[in-house]
Amino acid sequence: MSSEVSQLTAGQRFLQAFERLKADEPKVLPKGTPVSQNNVAKESDCDPSALRKSRYPSLIREIQAYVELHQDERPSKRQTLLKQRKARQEQQGHLEEVILQRDIAQSQLASANRRIVELAEELKLVRMRLDEVCPPATPLLR
Repeated sequence: MSSEVSQLTAGQRFLQAFERLKADEPKVLPKGTPVSQNNVAKESDCDPSALRKSRYPSLIREIQAYVELHQDERPSKRQTLLKQRKARQEQQGHLEEVILQRDIAQSQLASANRRIVELAEELKLVRMRLDEVCPPATPLLR
């Protein structure tokens, strides 16, 4: 393959690199790298200064046209960071809401347990009074 690459002209390597970046299948750069003049040069394994408008005017125009047409498809880093920040804030708000719900539920559970203990004590007292007023029947022995 290296002999194939060495037989290609720089313009052909730039064009192949451009096509790979457009297809999001780069070989040199990481996948997801945006198409730009510098990235096309880097993907072709050349110095970015080698891809000049004076040498490759049609390719440069094609790259610029592609970038301009597809600039809305890729959000800027700032937009991505803002979305991430908003998502974190929403998650934080949701977490705080869930924590509040948990605390309320724990409070209700503690109150219910206290009430159960109070009612159990009251029932015990009522049964004792009932036994004093009307003692339980004793079974007859035969």
